[in-house]
Amino acid sequence: MRILRLITIIWVALRFGLDEFFLGHERVRALRWLVKTTLFWRNLSEPRAVRLRRALEALGPIFVKFGQMLSTRRDLMPPDIADELARLQDRVPPFPAEEVRTTLQRVYGRPVEQVFAQFEAEPVASASMAQVHFAVLQDGTEAAVKVLRPGIGAVIEHDLGLLEAGALLVEKLFADGPRLHPREVVGEFRKTLTDELDLMREASNCSQLRRNFEDSELLIVPEVYWDYCEPEVMVMERMKGVPISQIDTLRAMGVVIPKLAMAGVEIFFTQVFRDAFFHADMHPGNIQVNARGQYIALDFGIMGTLTEVDKNYLAQNFLAFFQRDYRAVAQAHVDAGWTPSDTRVDEFEAAIRAVCEPVFDRPLKEISFGKVLLRLFQTSRRFNMEIQPQLVLLQKTLLNIEGLGRQLDPDLDLWKTAKPFLERWMSEQIGWRGAIKALRQEGPRWAVLLPQLPRLAHAYLSRGDSSIEALSHQLAKVQIRLGNLLAVITLLLVILAALVGYILLSH
Repeated sequence: MRILRLITIIWVALRFGLDEFFLGHERVRALRWLVKTTLFWRNLSEPRAVRLRRALEALGPIFVKFGQMLSTRRDLMPPDIADELARLQDRVPPFPAEEVRTTLQRVYGRPVEQVFAQFEAEPVASASMAQVHFAVLQDGTEAAVKVLRPGIGAVIEHDLGLLEAGALLVEKLFADGPRLHPREVVGEFRKTLTDELDLMREASNCSQLRRNFEDSELLIVPEVYWDYCEPEVMVMERMKGVPISQIDTLRAMGVVIPKLAMAGVEIFFTQVFRDAFFHADMHPGNIQVNARGQYIALDFGIMGTLTEVDKNYLAQNFLAFFQRDYRAVAQAHVDAGWTPSDTRVDEFEAAIRAVCEPVFDRPLKEISFGKVLLRLFQTSRRFNMEIQPQLVLLQKTLLNIEGLGRQLDPDLDLWKTAKPFLERWMSEQIGWRGAIKALRQEGPRWAVLLPQLPRLAHAYLSRGDSSIEALSHQLAKVQIRLGNLLAVITLLLVILAALVGYILLSH
């Protein structure tokens, strides 16, 4: 089956004339005559950008997602291709209404008319994995119904198989292959796509993000109607907004675009560093804006998470980067074990400075993160730095953020916008605020654990040899008094933390 899928990919590429992108390279110029002679029957009257979009649509969801990412990189893509690929954001051809009704009736076990008071057969959005229809629940509540594409799982499995085979070849045939961990990266991609095939998981992602931003003035997340949700169907609150790509319409509504761009940066860093749970598919087709200038998040199939280690590592690197402390950036990589322990920190520092220094004090329109990341990649190869697969989603999201920010406000100073937020977050984590926060969180656990330490130590020492029996006997004598003392101290610390927290909150 994988061979058949590979043949299909090659056939579609040739049918839509995508060979011109490859044959444009000087090294394969000699093959042009052979292709033109063999495939003379092709109709290539449509522009190259249209043919590329149609080919990606024909190849399925993985290729559509690739096109979505490319459409946000207008600094790397020619304008005609970027404009055409932007149609992939929410204009993927829908599947027939009859198949939608068949899916809904099978899932709910009754006709659609008995489930919803109204159901619009025409989809309002059609994406690579699913499409959305507006509906009205029996109690009159307006809702959006997301339905998974029939048979999409089998197509994805075939494409992932090809990607895994390609990753294995990269790892075995190229010198840099093992360092790049291509199979682990594809594994992360497989996990992401597998998660997208379960709309109950997406519903839970939506619910979590809504809870994280429940009192936010910047971001609105729809409510999930759990009684109607199944693995193939997700029903949520209908949101009313304007796609963020329609900048002229937003201006006419009175939305201040520079303020909107700054709010987007704050939302992103809040998700990453406060919650360690971030929307990892932030292309324009998944974001709307209401009349108050608030973001409306849509499509929660791809969400990223970070561990505390990842989060602290990123925060320290971002902050050191904004402060132009390149030695701290280099040292953080060595300390994290991402570069060999014998790495010359001074040389690594100089290499990072050469990449990053030129991008400071410039507006976003004059900076290309894509090119910066490419140079950083070349630097990492020189110092044998290992790629971290768990951060692939975050890297993808950063590129999406750059593309979105470039469209909204090319004059946005990303550094000045992000730096105060990161400094505040670092203060809350490792400053005196962080100490009080940790004390308040850990105090109850300490109150339970500390009185048990003498008993646990006694039990451990009792299993030793005769040389420590005397110590075990003495420890048993002071166990009660020490336990009581620790309990009292812990209680006092908890009370003190509560009082300090109350004073801070009251001010």
